[in-house]
Amino acid sequence: MSTTKKFTAVAVGLGLLTLAACGSSDSDDQAGGSGSGSKTVTLVSHDSFAYTKDVLQAFEKESGYKVRVLKDGDAGQAVNKAILTKDNPQGDVFFGVDNTLLSRALDNGLFQSYEAKGSDQILSEYRVDQDEHRVTPIDSGDICVNYDKAYFTKNKLTPPQSFDDLVKPEYKNLLVTENASTSSPGLGFLLGTAAKYGDDGWEDYWKKLRANGVKVVDGWEQAYNEEFSGSAGGKKAKADRPLVVSYASSPPAEVIYADPKPKTAPTGVAADTCFRQVEYAGLLSNAENEKGGKALIDFLVSKTFQEDMPLNMFVYPVAEGAKVPAEFTKYGPAAEDPETLDPAKIADNRDQWVKSWASLVLK
Repeated sequence: MSTTKKFTAVAVGLGLLTLAACGSSDSDDQAGGSGSGSKTVTLVSHDSFAYTKDVLQAFEKESGYKVRVLKDGDAGQAVNKAILTKDNPQGDVFFGVDNTLLSRALDNGLFQSYEAKGSDQILSEYRVDQDEHRVTPIDSGDICVNYDKAYFTKNKLTPPQSFDDLVKPEYKNLLVTENASTSSPGLGFLLGTAAKYGDDGWEDYWKKLRANGVKVVDGWEQAYNEEFSGSAGGKKAKADRPLVVSYASSPPAEVIYADPKPKTAPTGVAADTCFRQVEYAGLLSNAENEKGGKALIDFLVSKTFQEDMPLNMFVYPVAEGAKVPAEFTKYGPAAEDPETLDPAKIADNRDQWVKSWASLVLK
């Protein structure tokens, strides 16, 4: 669903962004490419990719490959840059394209076919592209509206729980969301409303939401840490919006990273506002180190890495039997009935939906 201490797996952007000149690397090995005979394999990802150092080092020791991690901005920016550089890619494996942008990557030939060892353990609901195996599911998360518990207690107001609630007068001027043209959670929220209200109803819903004072900012970082009153960052900034589009996993992050830790999460999730997000990894079409890239993808779906993700990126594993830490599920259980859309429907409608959304909300 995309975090480090910023609390998300994929608090990320998309669209026709100005692309950064270069990414930043987590590895000490900053020079040189991977190469077909190289023992370095390069993973290109978004800025929220995170891992336990010992877990990655164990893979390096076992496989003999040195992993270079190249973080290349938010997810949309990273995907767009990977497409533009696909003939001469920056690395061997790309991680972080999600179901909202998957068709763009596949249609542009970003990945080559590879069926990962252990992919038979991936839960069936997450599997896509089964004929060509160009991508491998790695994690899932839920984009949902979060609320500031203290605000609603202080004002003796019941927090909203559904999309319908958000357009009610009592919640006027309380919600901040991300731009669907530039942010993955913003796009996910838009897709959630399209799934909920259908082709004939989602635009009317957004007209109501706009009339009810929804605020739109460029990305998750600004929305959550600067505008949302319930976040640690928002409290410091004296933010005044008690509702924000974020993730179902944001409340446990608020607990785990707090010092001292509260007994309960200071934020909650509006359960009927969620949209299911799935992230994938793929072997880049012109990867120099295909062998190393395949080994790395095998590692990403291994039980070791799958169980390492929740407390690093605040996402759920997709491999059958992978355990999730108790403190993660205690404060941020996955949505029981999130909205979903068929990838083909997203592919057919995404660009027009975003264009229509912008004309409605940003005018």
